[in-house]
Amino acid sequence: MIDFVAGRPATRSSSGMVTSPHALASEAGAAILRDGGTAIDAAVATSAMLSVLYPHMTGIGGDAFWLIYDAKTRAVRYIDGGGRATSRGTIDAFARRGLSEVPYRGVLPGTLTVPGSVASWTMAHAAYGRLTLRRCLENAIGHARDGFPVSARLAYWRDNVAPELAKSPEAATIFLKEGATLTNPDLARTLEAIASDGWYGFYEGDVGRELVRYSYANDGFFTADDLKAQLARWEQPIKGTYRGVTIYETPAPTQGFAVLKMLNLLEPFELHRKPFLGADAVHLMVQAKQIAYHDRDRHLADPRFADVPMTRLISKAYADERRDLMDTERALRWDRIPSYGSLAGDTVYVAAVDKEGNAASLIHSVYGLFGAAVVAGRTGVVLQNRSAYFSLDPRSPNRLEPGKTPLHTLIASLAFRDDRLWAVVGCMGADGQPQIHMQVYSALIDHGLDIQQALDMPRFLSGRFGLLEERDTLHIEARFPRETIDELGRRGHILDRWGDWSERAGHANGITIDPATGERIGGADPRSDGAAVAS
Repeated sequence: MIDFVAGRPATRSSSGMVTSPHALASEAGAAILRDGGTAIDAAVATSAMLSVLYPHMTGIGGDAFWLIYDAKTRAVRYIDGGGRATSRGTIDAFARRGLSEVPYRGVLPGTLTVPGSVASWTMAHAAYGRLTLRRCLENAIGHARDGFPVSARLAYWRDNVAPELAKSPEAATIFLKEGATLTNPDLARTLEAIASDGWYGFYEGDVGRELVRYSYANDGFFTADDLKAQLARWEQPIKGTYRGVTIYETPAPTQGFAVLKMLNLLEPFELHRKPFLGADAVHLMVQAKQIAYHDRDRHLADPRFADVPMTRLISKAYADERRDLMDTERALRWDRIPSYGSLAGDTVYVAAVDKEGNAASLIHSVYGLFGAAVVAGRTGVVLQNRSAYFSLDPRSPNRLEPGKTPLHTLIASLAFRDDRLWAVVGCMGADGQPQIHMQVYSALIDHGLDIQQALDMPRFLSGRFGLLEERDTLHIEARFPRETIDELGRRGHILDRWGDWSERAGHANGITIDPATGERIGGADPRSDGAAVAS
């Protein structure tokens, strides 16, 4: 065991547990568990609350992906709630507009893919819900209608994006008005429609018609048929092993395979025998990330449109081949292992375990801060800008095509010891998400930290946050030992020395289950407004 003191103890419960990046959202989910709801009911309630309380991070205009553990059948199931490109979303459509890439903000990225999260909520709830959908959405509806105090974190990011929000009259009316309380009555009405009519309440009816009206009025891409075609899908998760632990991740089009690939590369280096928070472990993790992300950028796309060699990518044999690229003494340059993209992006993660042992691992996002920074008419819905991840290069496997889901940074995870559910883990952080999964799992498995300690420990992210940064910049929190940071610099890493705590290092949350007692042990990232709440 490592002697590492977290800022607060882990939350413990003999019954159920919910953790998320906002304490009020976690409490709403825990209340659902106390009322007899399932982990899936609780996850829907928490996700809906976050859509109201954390509009800079998530919302019903975004996408969501689920891993669900069914304790009765002992099966792990995966829901793909990725939004699909509209029928009018083509490379030629952007060429006619004189654009060589999908814009990062505005109506075009906001309407290029259909929001997928509501379809995923209703699919998960139909299969595993016990309480009514109205009960699950009750708290979110009330907070949207009656208002809630704006946290310092929300205020900071709202001010950061204010110039973009000001371009959307509907967004400005909601988010830029004076006062310490934020209300969104239009979103309350939209959530009411979902509570009453489920999938139809969002994709058809008054809400669907308003989404389409807004799109046509602003030269967007949505059509009524596009909304009607948006369905979530049950698919197969992917899994791998690390030091005897079986880890499930979300498959393509998400980047979940990168976690398994990195752990495969690292396993022979025996990180459990290397100093905790030492330079050797960080150095090797960074190189594993570089190699895994090279494969991600080369292959990852919607598997219904592209051949993604997933079996090979997550195999131990392929990791053995690629491990020869790693250099234990010197930093690996990007010109040897190229990568693209950036770390910028915002997301929420929800973990829930109920008293029967069912679990939900849910990742939900509008991608950038406040997504596309537009609100769709009188729906109160912040539209996502996930479609900015599409390539307009016709040779790319991730090229824009109607009906296609873009490459997704969103990932969720479940882990098992001896075939028993052991951990429910996830985070926000865009390109940083696999790196955070890797660091948290290493802390738990290699060094025996509890979940709160693993979330509190200092974190690093390799990659660039801005276009002017080097692609192999290593951003690192100052709480790492000074000798570790100095040694990484000596090995040739390009260092960006963060302060002791940086929200750019992501919000991670998780729940572990004690194999001997069945006790739920929850943690929440101190870089967020979150809490783990027992039912």
